[in-house]
Amino acid sequence: MEKINCEIPHIPVFGNEVREWLIPNRPITILDCTVGYGGHAELLLESGQPGTKVIGLDRDLDAIEFSRQRLSRFGDHVVLRQGNHRDLKQHLADVGISTVGGVIFDFGVSSPQIDDAARGFSFQQDGPLDMRMDQSIGLTAADVVNASSEFVLADIIYQFGEERYARRIARAIVQERQRCRIETTGALAAIVARSVPASYRHGRIHCATRTFQAIRIAVNQELESIESSLRDATDVLSEGGRICAISFHSLEDRMVKQTFRSLAQGIHAQLSLCTKKPLIPSREECARNPRSRSAKLRVAERQPKQELS
Repeated sequence: MEKINCEIPHIPVFGNEVREWLIPNRPITILDCTVGYGGHAELLLESGQPGTKVIGLDRDLDAIEFSRQRLSRFGDHVVLRQGNHRDLKQHLADVGISTVGGVIFDFGVSSPQIDDAARGFSFQQDGPLDMRMDQSIGLTAADVVNASSEFVLADIIYQFGEERYARRIARAIVQERQRCRIETTGALAAIVARSVPASYRHGRIHCATRTFQAIRIAVNQELESIESSLRDATDVLSEGGRICAISFHSLEDRMVKQTFRSLAQGIHAQLSLCTKKPLIPSREECARNPRSRSAKLRVAERQPKQELS
């Protein structure tokens, strides 16, 4: 196997805040449900009390292999498993763990994934239209773009991208694919650019941003497991343990907010809200890591488990 370049920088978003919320004055086991390229896991292992452990999950095999090398110095204090956080209970059971002292979710796509043209997540570089976080399974973005009906495409782009020109873009995609199959990120970005008004093409963000986000979410079914995963994480969290959930767009943040609020209501509430409103990155963090500017962090704490009467 080709050796992975572990010198690639990966700056964890909300590093200081995650450390402050998750690290107590005792060793605990932390479940990192989206370990990615190991930024948060490394920070938590370095900051935690001796004996602190991290169980890391990720769908992306490249990310797991990268983190395996990056975190190798921590030995058996870190366990990495390829898989989806929707199966977090099974992954914990497989390694003999029933409860954890902290949980972190960092939803969305990571910077190394965006920067790798071969993964097809970004319109900044031309590459194959893939977008799968787990490249061993599922439909690619090219499959979705070339096989979905105009109605379905418009719905995906509008619902998951909150794109005002979803119908125009979907119509242009269908017209273009009648001439030839759409296979690259550059081709898709060009179609989007041609289909929207000139004023929109030169707006604050790239005109293809929302379309790419929407198709990526659809390919990876990203929103479908957020609520269930947060609920499962609450079930395995020990009393006083905390969940940190980082999101990068309004759809994710809305689901986190609604799930946390649901779990914090009533006499049998399982969580208490540590952050009434989402935290946003400081100016200093945005300057160091511009991709953090859209991030939001919500934190909740596990309440004592209620005895059934």
